[in-house]
Amino acid sequence: MIITLKDGSTKEYAQPMLASDITKDISMGLYRNACAVMINGKVEDLRVTVDSDCDFAVLTFDDEQGQRAFNHTASHILALAVKRLFPNVKFAIGPAIENGFYYDFDCEKPFSPEDLTKLEAEMAKIAKEDLKLERFTKSVEEANELMKDEPFKLELIAEHSAKGEEISFYTVGEFTDLCAGPHLVSTGAVKAVKLLSCTGAYWRGSEKNKMLNRIYGTAFPKKSMLEEHLEKLEEAKKRDHNKLGRELQLFTTSDLIGQGLPIMLPYGARVIQLLQRFVEDEEQKRGWQLTKTPFMAKSDLYKVSGHWDHYKDGMFVLGDEEADDEVFAMRPMTCPFQYQAYLNRPRSYRDLPIRYNETSTLFRNEASGEMHGLIRVRQFTISEGHLMCTPDQLENEFKNCLELAIYMLKTLGLYEDVSYRFSQWDPEDKEKYIGTAEQWEEAQSTMAKILDHLNIPYSVGIGEAAFYGPKLDIQIKNVHGKEDTLITIQIDQLLSEKFGMEYTDKDGSKKNPYIIHRTSLGCYERTLALLIEKYAGAFPLWLAPVQVKLLPIADRHIDYLYDVKAKLEAKGIRCEIDDRSEKIGYKIREAQLMKVPYMLVAGDKDIENGTVSVRSRKDGDIGASTLDEFIAKAMAEIESKEIK
Repeated sequence: MIITLKDGSTKEYAQPMLASDITKDISMGLYRNACAVMINGKVEDLRVTVDSDCDFAVLTFDDEQGQRAFNHTASHILALAVKRLFPNVKFAIGPAIENGFYYDFDCEKPFSPEDLTKLEAEMAKIAKEDLKLERFTKSVEEANELMKDEPFKLELIAEHSAKGEEISFYTVGEFTDLCAGPHLVSTGAVKAVKLLSCTGAYWRGSEKNKMLNRIYGTAFPKKSMLEEHLEKLEEAKKRDHNKLGRELQLFTTSDLIGQGLPIMLPYGARVIQLLQRFVEDEEQKRGWQLTKTPFMAKSDLYKVSGHWDHYKDGMFVLGDEEADDEVFAMRPMTCPFQYQAYLNRPRSYRDLPIRYNETSTLFRNEASGEMHGLIRVRQFTISEGHLMCTPDQLENEFKNCLELAIYMLKTLGLYEDVSYRFSQWDPEDKEKYIGTAEQWEEAQSTMAKILDHLNIPYSVGIGEAAFYGPKLDIQIKNVHGKEDTLITIQIDQLLSEKFGMEYTDKDGSKKNPYIIHRTSLGCYERTLALLIEKYAGAFPLWLAPVQVKLLPIADRHIDYLYDVKAKLEAKGIRCEIDDRSEKIGYKIREAQLMKVPYMLVAGDKDIENGTVSVRSRKDGDIGASTLDEFIAKAMAEIESKEIK
């Protein structure tokens, strides 16, 4: 058999070989650092047997998939440590996640910080023991017998067997886990571990299920790498929008209102208002027409669109279908509403493209375990739009939507932080989608050609498509490394037919338009969270809720600064005056802590000379300036949307 390596070179073997032995043959140094292998594009365990021609690549900790195998092994080391120190605990799941791992346990009381310290020490001991991880499979009956005392594992075995999947296990030391792998060969490679926290987590993420104890951790092959990572985590904590946003009085939450329903305080509401005005003005310049549609609709609308069958669990439904004549639901997206605007009158090919945009408030019934600050909420506002066009207009209109999104990202300073994902359907799970396999292949082929023509570098996300069509997701990570979708551009050739949307073509025939679903900036709440973290709360001048803080040195200088305030506000500059009877040093520190871009200080000399003493958030004391000079400088910075 011929093995083709990543660099294009080949190796030939006369008989089947373990992936580990092939890796040793390539390089013993590479084997010592190997976490897993990739065979014909699929991540596999080093224990797998290779018995035919294939493409073969060794994955180390430097590779994303290799790192996941490393962290997955660390989660099993944690489970073994828990089994040794807390033998009565029941085990749930322990996957690798971005930059680490977690394991969920069912125990009588939460683990304390002292418990985590003891577990870390035990994990270090297990690593030094250099225990082998052994893989084996069982029949369903044997698996159930093996896991008879582990209720969560029994539930998973039943699911795997129902799907006809192999029931595999890994053993390390005294711990055996139901697991598909892949894993490291032994525990010795895990040189540095830190258990970060213990939180509550519902089994399977549903509040209807039992609350478990989840331990989060991170692991590395070198202590220096762990130390570097922990430094990044400390910086992330400082920038965490959930903490910083509250400190800067941007938003708050209330248990009386409910989880995932944030309250925008005046400063936060102002930033979102500025973003919305910026987006709507830019969309208008680019030929988009603003609509205003209802927050709810009868179930009939969602049944036509397919949301009722494919998205109902994610919707807030008002009423009971069996008891009420009319059942309503809060809208989870705006597309079927804007289609009614298109259907308002007959359309000709001359009318197309039609571009509808809307600042849409949406409602999605997110699971409580999924919500986080402003990143994922149950009510949010989005810069939504739907574009109806002919097939020959599709590529250019898609390009224009992408250019709009890129312009927004660059203006906000987020462009360098994003990546692209081509989200496709999963042909193995056709019930999730509407349309035929042929329609999906056509839509995805069309979108692939467009993306390739535009030279968009993308990864592929199988199963990440909307139920009605493929999409380009613009992905971004928060400070903790968790990736979310910020902007989407979707191609849809199915819903126009379902809603009877037509146009009269040049030859007089009736045709269904292509639809592009798009956001130009995405969810405003999520964008605000990302901006807080990106700038550590120190927004660029044009976005700062308070652009200038006016600071009188003494009470006798207050009236002078109120005159200054009136002149600034006449130019549209947002300012506040701190007229409290506090020392000027205290006022300056307070303004700095609130991340105000500029401070104008006034004392006797300023009144005498008709000036203000300017302080910058970034540069400190700039010196005295006439008010007109300062206004001209500030207005130029605001107009340019300069990022400082």
